[in-house]
Formats: sequence, structure tokens, C-alpha cells
Amino acid sequence: MAVKIRLKRHGKIRTPFYRVVVADSRTKRDGRVIEEIGKYHPTEEPSLIEINRERAQYWLGVGAQPTEQVLALLKVTGDWQTFKGLPGAEGTLRVKEGAAEAAAAVKAAEDEAELRKAKASEAKAEKAAEEAKAAAEAKAAEASEAPAAEESADEPEAQA
Repeated sequence: MAVKIRLKRHGKIRTPFYRVVVADSRTKRDGRVIEEIGKYHPTEEPSLIEINRERAQYWLGVGAQPTEQVLALLKVTGDWQTFKGLPGAEGTLRVKEGAAEAAAAVKAAEDEAELRKAKASEAKAEKAAEEAKAAAEAKAAEASEAPAAEESADEPEAQA
């Protein structure tokens, strides 16, 4: 069976996006596939290219032939150079500039939320400790008042 790594088209008219798939060469373009190994969104700026490196290397290793378009994508991501043992395996893939900043902002927000939760639980524990201490003091005061009340109750009987 001849296996190809090719693009499977999705999306509306004039807004395509593709899945990088492994399929039998005899199937239709958008037909049954063996495995999906990535995504390609050409309309974004810069184009989104996500390919599962491990699976791409496996399929190339067992003899799957990439189409011209997929070969170009594999060269951009550096997977083709890795497979062939050529220099430049890091690829030339561009990433959105805001993506790294957004990820850092999300991480900072998560850290801040974690700190708030820790402070809130700390304050709750302190409050519970204070309430327990106050309850213990009240119990001790009540216990010390109870014998005094019994003594004062005994005194009137003694006078009678």
C-alpha cells in the first residue's frame, strides 16, 4: 500500500484550513485517513503550522511519501532536515509575536491567582485558630466561674 502524507482541506469557501494527514494514496483528498499528524492554517498571519514531530518522523521512517505542499511544510518546521540528517533542523517557523507575550501574561495571572488563594486560605486558617483560642478561653472562663458559683451557692446554705 502506497502511503502519502498530504493535506486534507476543511473550512468554508475562501477560508481554507488544512489537516496534515497520512492516507493511502488511492483515497480521495478529503477521504478516509490513517492518522492526522498536524494542522496548517494558511490564512493566518503568520501561517499556523503545527505538526506532531514524533509521528511525522515515524511515518517518514516507514516510507510514507510527502506531497510537495507537505514537503514544504516539513522543511519549514525542520522535520524534513531531521529526517534526512541535514543541518537546519530547527526550521524557519515564525510564531506570532503576541503569542509569547500572551502566554507570559496568562502564566503571571495564574501565579497571582495562586498567591491570592494561598493568602486567603492562610487568613482563613488564622481566623479559625483565633476562634478556637477564643472558644477555649471562654470554656476555661466558664469552667472557673462554675466552681465559684457553686461555692457561692454553698455559702447561703451554710448560713441557713
